[in-house]
Amino acid sequence: MIERKPGLTVLTHLVMVLGVLTVAFPLYLAFVASSHTAQDIVQAPMPMLPGNHLWDTWKTALLGGGDGAGSTAPVARMMWVSLVTALVITFGKIAISLLSAFAIVYFRFRLKGFFFWAIFITLMLPVEVRIMPTYKVVADLGMLNTYAGLTVPLIASATATFLFRQFFLTVPDELVEAARIDGAGPMRFFRDVLVPLSRTSIAALFVIQFIYGWNQYLWPLLATTSEDMYPVVIGIKRMIAGGDAANQWNVVMATALLAMIPPALVVILMQKWFVKGLVDTEK
Repeated sequence: MIERKPGLTVLTHLVMVLGVLTVAFPLYLAFVASSHTAQDIVQAPMPMLPGNHLWDTWKTALLGGGDGAGSTAPVARMMWVSLVTALVITFGKIAISLLSAFAIVYFRFRLKGFFFWAIFITLMLPVEVRIMPTYKVVADLGMLNTYAGLTVPLIASATATFLFRQFFLTVPDELVEAARIDGAGPMRFFRDVLVPLSRTSIAALFVIQFIYGWNQYLWPLLATTSEDMYPVVIGIKRMIAGGDAANQWNVVMATALLAMIPPALVVILMQKWFVKGLVDTEK
């Protein structure tokens, strides 16, 4: 039994409180800034208590408008673009990775090992490394400022393929034999046996890939030039004008808080499945 010392308990709680304050204080400042006017924020010292303009600021952010020097596109449209992009990337990665891992583990074909390592080696070629040829191909195909252009170059995942392959290798051979005796074909075995067994891993990957798709910055920065196709991360950047131009910092802060809500909801609502998918080894 672990001995509990009062001093250690106090220190543990102190560190935990400091950690929470370190994370929460910038969010509180953003919330306070979004409740004041742009003129109030730039004054020194900055107000530390919420103001009376919260609804007006958030309404301006969601519906667009304002008189800032940067982009004034509606954040609601940006969040819709980010949501569609994140969901397409997430479901596309999971579907392709499940099928590719299924083929690598359960089918026999020539050069199977070569194809697996060819997929795995693409981890060394992320979008940032191959961004110029990818941009050239997407531009030549007329996919700029489209959902396809935002998602297709990011839809493959060697990491997810590797994780599903390792999971499938742990599935007992008795299940394969039982399915064969019952007359189940390969796709029925995949649909009725492997996919249900993989649901916790799918849930964990869903959380990871959704946040990955939602937070994409570099590729959308190149692939979008129209305000109608800005993801919310790009929208925040476009709202901030350089030089001596006046920025609507209250709207920028409100947009930043709005951009945090969907990924935070995904993590909170799927926390149980996410943890279970990472630590559960039972089949």
